[in-house]
Amino acid sequence: MSSFTLGLILLGALVLAALAAWNSWTSRRHTPRRAQVAPAAAPPLEPRQEPTLDGVRQEPVFDVAPPLPLPEKKPGLDALIDVLAPIALEAPVSGEAALAAMPTTRRAGSKPFAIEGLNAQTQQWETPHPGQRYTAFQAGVQLANRVGALNEIEYSEFVMKVQAFADAVNGTPDVPEMLDEVARARELDQFASGHDAQLSFTLRARQAAWSPGYVQQHAARLGFVAGALPGRMVLPSATPGAPPLLGLSFDTQAALADDPEQSALRQLSLSLDVPQVDRREQPFARMREAADALAAAMDGVVTDDNGQPIQPQALDVIGADLEQLYDTLDSRDLAAGSPLARRLFS
Repeated sequence: MSSFTLGLILLGALVLAALAAWNSWTSRRHTPRRAQVAPAAAPPLEPRQEPTLDGVRQEPVFDVAPPLPLPEKKPGLDALIDVLAPIALEAPVSGEAALAAMPTTRRAGSKPFAIEGLNAQTQQWETPHPGQRYTAFQAGVQLANRVGALNEIEYSEFVMKVQAFADAVNGTPDVPEMLDEVARARELDQFASGHDAQLSFTLRARQAAWSPGYVQQHAARLGFVAGALPGRMVLPSATPGAPPLLGLSFDTQAALADDPEQSALRQLSLSLDVPQVDRREQPFARMREAADALAAAMDGVVTDDNGQPIQPQALDVIGADLEQLYDTLDSRDLAAGSPLARRLFS
C-alpha cells in the first residue's frame, strides 16, 4: 500500500471521527437536562425500644410528629371593602334555619356575597353554624375586586338575595342607598387599580434546554413545592393558610407529556402577587434570590418579558417603588398580605 493511499485512509478516519464527535455534541446540546437520580434510600430505622429493668420486651414506641398548624381563619365582612345591610330579627334564629335560608350562590354577579350572624352566646359575628342561635344578621357584598367595581346590576342582585334571606328568617333588612354604594365602589376600584402590582421574571436557558424534572429538582432545593396545577410550583408562606410567596410556572403541556423527561423547556416564569403577600416576609428580595440561584444552577439568564436581561440597578429601582406601594397600602388600612387586601386584590 502506497503512502498516498494510507494518508487518504487516515484522513477519512479523522473526518469520520470528527463527524461522530460533532453529532454527539449536537445531540447532548439539544437533549433536555434531566434531574439527577437520587441515591438509594437508607433502610428504615428500627422502632425505638424503651429500656427496661427486667429484660422483658416492651411494645415499640414511635416518635409522634407535632400537630399541623391550624389554617388561618377566613376574614369576615368589613365596612371598608363591603356593602353592609343589617337584618333585624323578631326572635332569635337557629343556625339550621339560617343555613336553610342561605342563597344557593355566594356571589352577586362577579362580587363575593356573604351573610353573618350575631351569635347569641359569644356576641361575635360569624358564618352561621348548626347548633347555634343568632339574634341578628348582616349581609354584605364586596365593593370591588380585580374584575372591577360593583355595578348597579350586581347591587340589585345583592338586594334581592338579602330580601329573600330576610323573609325566610322573619327579619327586616336595612339596605344602603344604591347610588352611594356604587360611587364608593368606583372610588375603591380606582384606588385598587392604581396600586395593584403583579411582578414576573422570565428565566431563559442559555444553551441546553431543561426537562420538567430538572426544573422541579432545582426549585425544590430552594423550598418550592408542587402547585395545584401541572407545570406550577409555589414557595409557601410561613403563615398557615396564607397565599404562597412566589409562583414558578412552565409549559403545562410539557408537564403533562407521556415522558416529561423528554420535554424541552427553554424558559420558565417566576412571579409575585404583591398585595397578597406580607411585606415582612420580604417577598421581592426572596424573588431576586430565587431567580439568581436558579439561573446559576441551571445555566440560565433572568430577563424581562421582552427577553432583555434585567440589570441589578433596575431591580433596585423596582424594590424602592415597592416600598412606596407598601406604605400607601398601609395608610389605607389595606396592608399587603392582610385579609382585606387579599380579598380586594383577588
